[in-house]
Amino acid sequence: MLTAEDGEVRTGANVVVMENALIRGRGRHPAVLGDAVLIGPHAHINGATVEDEVFVATGVSMFPGAVAGTGSELRINSVLHVNSRLLPGVVVPIGWVAVGDPAELYSPDRHAEIWEIQRALDFEGTVYGVPADTPMRTIMARQADYYAAHLYDRRHAGR
Repeated sequence: MLTAEDGEVRTGANVVVMENALIRGRGRHPAVLGDAVLIGPHAHINGATVEDEVFVATGVSMFPGAVAGTGSELRINSVLHVNSRLLPGVVVPIGWVAVGDPAELYSPDRHAEIWEIQRALDFEGTVYGVPADTPMRTIMARQADYYAAHLYDRRHAGR
């Protein structure tokens, strides 16, 4: 599914987006897919850039502001975190996390090290537009309002 509710989605030539994948353009972070890109099933590309000739496997998550460099590979269930940049040709192993600019690779059991880098990448500001200390009630009220904006949309005849 490609969705551009409040942000642009751009695709290059010879792009394949497989079943149950989501490509979401965001207001401040368009979703951009270069040429010769494969987005595997159940992948989630949220306001991220995928440069040319990138393989994005099943279940991959890419967060807003992330960039997967030309010829890189994100293997099954790997993560490219918010505002992180994967250099060209780098392979993220199955289930691993890439975080930072340039991204460093971590196995998922190294959460404390991942968090030390991720903390400075402004997840809350990038994804939700709020400071890091904003309560979940506030964030989720904003999100509910955002998604409710289309509550009364109707399909026009003939489309």
